Amino acid sequence: MPIPFSTADLIQLGAILCAAGAEDILPRFGKLQQHQIREKTSAFDVVTEADEAAERAIAAGIRAAFPGAAVVGEEAAGRDPGMLDLLGTADLAFVVDPLDGTKNFASGLPLFGVMAAVVARGQVVGGVIHDPVGQTTAYALRDQGAWLDAVGGTRTELHVARPLPVAQMHGIVSTNFLPEPQRSQVNGRLSCFASTNWFRCAAHEYRLAAAGHCQVLFYNKLMPWDHAAGWLLHREAGGHSAHFDGSAYLPTHTTGGLLCAPSQASWNEVHAALFG
Repeated sequence: MPIPFSTADLIQLGAILCAAGAEDILPRFGKLQQHQIREKTSAFDVVTEADEAAERAIAAGIRAAFPGAAVVGEEAAGRDPGMLDLLGTADLAFVVDPLDGTKNFASGLPLFGVMAAVVARGQVVGGVIHDPVGQTTAYALRDQGAWLDAVGGTRTELHVARPLPVAQMHGIVSTNFLPEPQRSQVNGRLSCFASTNWFRCAAHEYRLAAAGHCQVLFYNKLMPWDHAAGWLLHREAGGHSAHFDGSAYLPTHTTGGLLCAPSQASWNEVHAALFG
């Protein structure tokens, strides 16, 4: 079935995210007052005026550019969780994370991004991850590759790292949402890698993996605004990913974990090292 989304459409979506980054996010960076930051589920899970302004702007831009498409924004879906059902049924839907890495943003750390995934009848067909600070935008179009555009028009094709023995791999690992005892078991095995860390920002983590700067990504909680765009970026850069049980990821899946590696063979090796 033909993909109902073109490269030109994807670039147009990227322009909408770039505009929100420049007009709604960066002007507020480092200038928020405490009353402009609110907790959602915990002190770690926060929302700011920048998130809300950017989501409004992105949603309006998408609706103007793609009339009739469904828009599922993180903050809107928080108010109406039933919106998530649209990702499995709509002919064309956009899932938007207006400010990924909000805790970093609110802390004055310049490590955050803007993400949007394009979903057609339950399948992710496009993804955009924009870095407002670095002014670069990563794109992925299903079965057509992944690339990074920089200011000035420079374009770089994205490719995952070559497979290495597990002991030489660098992993970006988030075990925060794993249930016990699995969390402690996995944490106890992280020394199987050469190094591990976590940036509190899936936007940059997926971009790093897609550009070949790390070998492994590990997540458990799978909200679509956090993972749909990045999953496709990693896939189109040549990587292999799957739920912990080996089944395929879909944007309607919010559980099951997600493990990303350079190849299926290396995925199997990492899985065995972490889960036994």
